Amino acid sequence: MQIKPQTVEAVLFFNDSGICKEMLYPEFEAMLDGLVSMPAFADQQMRVAYVLVNARLQIRAAVFFYLDFNEDGSADSGWNIPLRSLAERTGRGPDLGAGPIRLACRSQCPVAWHQMHLWDPQMTQGNNHFVMLRDRIKRNQLGLLVEDEAPPPVPTERLQMVAEDTWYAADAGKEAAARQADKLEQEQRLKAAQLIKQQRQRIANLEQARELEATKLRELAAQQQARLEEEIATLRVELSRQERLAGELRDQLAAQAEGFQKTREEMSRQLRALEENSRAEAAIARERFAEELQVQVAAAVAEYQEQVTIRDVELAYRNELDTQLQEEIEQLQKRCEALTEQSGERKLEALSRIGVLFMAYHPGAGHLTIPLQDMARYQDNPLAYAAAKCGVSEEQYRQWVQHFQQPTCVASLPSGERCNMPLDKIDSPARFVIGESNCCARHRTLDRLRTGS
Repeated sequence: MQIKPQTVEAVLFFNDSGICKEMLYPEFEAMLDGLVSMPAFADQQMRVAYVLVNARLQIRAAVFFYLDFNEDGSADSGWNIPLRSLAERTGRGPDLGAGPIRLACRSQCPVAWHQMHLWDPQMTQGNNHFVMLRDRIKRNQLGLLVEDEAPPPVPTERLQMVAEDTWYAADAGKEAAARQADKLEQEQRLKAAQLIKQQRQRIANLEQARELEATKLRELAAQQQARLEEEIATLRVELSRQERLAGELRDQLAAQAEGFQKTREEMSRQLRALEENSRAEAAIARERFAEELQVQVAAAVAEYQEQVTIRDVELAYRNELDTQLQEEIEQLQKRCEALTEQSGERKLEALSRIGVLFMAYHPGAGHLTIPLQDMARYQDNPLAYAAAKCGVSEEQYRQWVQHFQQPTCVASLPSGERCNMPLDKIDSPARFVIGESNCCARHRTLDRLRTGS
């Protein structure tokens, strides 16, 4: 009995240098079930490709996805991407020898909530993931059954000459085959044009989102600059007020000096009158007046010079402050330009507005869609966030996760070791009771006795 080859499912792992591991799908399922571990992939996120291979070692479908491995090399137990369903429902991809394949990746995913777990293959010269897959499958290191491409030759004695009047039927068949080939080629061109149109639309949407984000950052920079300009204008008004006050003090000093001058002239007139009466008294009065006037003028001049000096110092300080504020404006403008280029939070908000969802998987809660306003709370304590979604406390959820991952008794034996008696797994955190669901019957009884005593 001859065994006929059929379509085979295979899984191939990629690293930075290319394909590093390949296996059949049953081996992959055994790895997901925890029967087989991969120490070489411990504590890594691997890029993986699921492919459907026909009997001639040609790829018919491909799904490019991520797979996380724990520190012990075991696969993530929460991984649950429906590879077969994605391979059947997705769109067309490149031709790898047997016509366009069915391709599922990040940019072409039929199920939106699985998009974040997929990755886009590269098609650059020298690093083409499709070429790597095609060449590795052609090597047939998995030992697949291959169907002969050419039919067995017909014996010479069985060959017969066809009548001459039927020779031209073959030409008609060739013409029909040529028309069919032209029709297929036209369909392929239409599909390629549609794919190019979709990619251009996607690029246009990304450019629009980037322009929107840049516009908002420019508006923020303009607001900050306007606020700083208002502060500078206020300082300049204060500087003008101080200059006006200094001018008034100078005018006041000039007026007082003029008053002293008038007083001096009056005193001189009185002295001249005294000179007429008595030269001696006039000389004494003159000396006394000169001394007093000199003291008063010197005191007044010293006082006003001190005030003018203080105002000059204040004006210099205002000028220096104005220079510092101008430098701060330039620094803030540079910072705004840097923020325009590197604003991760604005990018997250822009992605959220165009419909990108943030999801995380937690046992018992499944895949959680995290709103953007809850992202900070989730980052602070993912376990508490998942516990709140399940309607239980953080401690109950933590002990349930330990029980769910290892359903054994957590009680301690007299020797100090853990009991580890196998228990029935509680699938829901809400039905999990601390001290009962994670303990065997013997330790639950002992705990009740101790509680009762």
